[in-house]
Amino acid sequence: MEGKKMQYVFGAVLLGIAVFQIVKKDYIEMALYLVAGSAFVVNALTMDERMVRYKKPLTILSWILIAASGIMFLYFIQFRYL
Repeated sequence: MEGKKMQYVFGAVLLGIAVFQIVKKDYIEMALYLVAGSAFVVNALTMDERMVRYKKPLTILSWILIAASGIMFLYFIQFRYL
């Protein structure tokens, strides 16, 4: 599978896990998976030929989502398991 399509697959898997966390009513973990899955999808969109006009805003949004998921992950580890 191409690298671009794999990012969509990882994003879809993470978004699916986020839906599962909603069912479990674990909203903190849901937010983490939702942001991480969105980061994968937006990052894949930046490499799409049809989105060349929006490459810079998508790249900025992608980096914001990546940073937010990293911060949320550290928060999650600190307050859930330590």
